[in-house]
Amino acid sequence: MQSHQSRHSNMPANLEEKINIVKAAITSHPDFPKKGVIFRDIFGALLQPAAFAALRDVLVAHARQLSPRPDAVVALDARGFLFGPLIALELGVPLVPVRKRGKLPGAVRSVQYQLEYGQDTFEMQGGSISKGQNVLIVDDLLATGG
Repeated sequence: MQSHQSRHSNMPANLEEKINIVKAAITSHPDFPKKGVIFRDIFGALLQPAAFAALRDVLVAHARQLSPRPDAVVALDARGFLFGPLIALELGVPLVPVRKRGKLPGAVRSVQYQLEYGQDTFEMQGGSISKGQNVLIVDDLLATGG
């Protein structure tokens, strides 16, 4: 018997089911953090152990399909810290935290970025990533679409 393939990157049907569990756990909040933005809140999945496990499985499955394979996982402050470590451990690669300005000790590299509601700065400790490495960046752009 052939396994059913989903429309999501040739994922097996069981991953399609997990995606649906995660989607059902995500809530939407119109006009947050400002008018016109619909905030998609992933925290609902964290409140439900089955949804959190499904989310982990889906994220790891996606990460394992990447080519070239990531040499490191870069996790953006703050929600990237929730999922980046899970992915890095499963892939057996280093986790590189990226934080808001002034939160990391030692020499850092900085970059400013634009949000739909302002500007901010990210920093990473120097030497965390080498030139030519493939990295997987983990964040929750789902939240505001930014």
